[in-house]
Amino acid sequence: MRKGIPNLVALQIFEAAARHESFTRAANELSLTQSAVCRQVASLESRLGVALFLRIKKRIVLTTHGRQYAALVRKNLDRIERDTLELMAQRGVGRILEIAVVPTLASQWLIPRLPQFRARRPDITVNLSIRTEPFLFSDSPFDAALYFGDSVWPGTQGKLLFREGKVVPVCNPSLLPAAAPVSLDQLTELPLLHLSTRPDAWRTWFRLNGLEHDVRAVRGARYELFTMLTSAAQAGLGVALLPEILLADELSSGRLVVPLDKPMTGESGYYLVAPDEIAHDEPFVALSEWLSSVVPRGQEVAA
Repeated sequence: MRKGIPNLVALQIFEAAARHESFTRAANELSLTQSAVCRQVASLESRLGVALFLRIKKRIVLTTHGRQYAALVRKNLDRIERDTLELMAQRGVGRILEIAVVPTLASQWLIPRLPQFRARRPDITVNLSIRTEPFLFSDSPFDAALYFGDSVWPGTQGKLLFREGKVVPVCNPSLLPAAAPVSLDQLTELPLLHLSTRPDAWRTWFRLNGLEHDVRAVRGARYELFTMLTSAAQAGLGVALLPEILLADELSSGRLVVPLDKPMTGESGYYLVAPDEIAHDEPFVALSEWLSSVVPRGQEVAA
């Protein structure tokens, strides 16, 4: 039992009274007596230890605490209502999987392939939400996560789906000289674009190409997401290091080009994990098996 949470009925009554700033109109909306509304609000104020309303003659006005609390209560009541309706809507339509994903993999790789899974398993609905940092499943609404990393998260079960593969420098072709291939020195003099979550990527690339401790590796603008970094490179703002596997459309269309064929390859990859209580559920197993069957050619992970 959560002893710190007030009675849900009291919260609903308070929210209605706060919205109307009237005990009478709240009572009419909820089919209660005005005295019942007054008692519930007074009891809630006593429990919280703060005044939620100022009583001014025959009217009420929210206090600062009351206004802040009303906004939070309204938001959470709306969430409870929405979650309840979603649960009711699931009756007879199969299982819904809530998956946390990294944004670029979702938009560039996963979503274009999801129609295949829907055709195979129309009884399973896959909802996707963006998460770029690790989280605890116990503190989230997610059934599983598809993320970039080096290992399976503690307290979960899962597998490496595929490694990232080649990471290549890419840019808008307008940045490059028309006559001759780009040299290493020419490339490193171009503006460099960085991913905030991989601040050492260019330094690693420089080191692999014999340019240890080169201060040029840390110059340039930084972007939080791969999608932003890709857009910046397409806009001609500089050269970005990006996974080739996520650039199929951009490279085939010529919107981005690889100015110098000097890729680097990391051991990190894309993992699918779920907490213990979900890992053996048939819907998650079906999704996991399907994802393993559509990994990029040449990126398969040995069992």
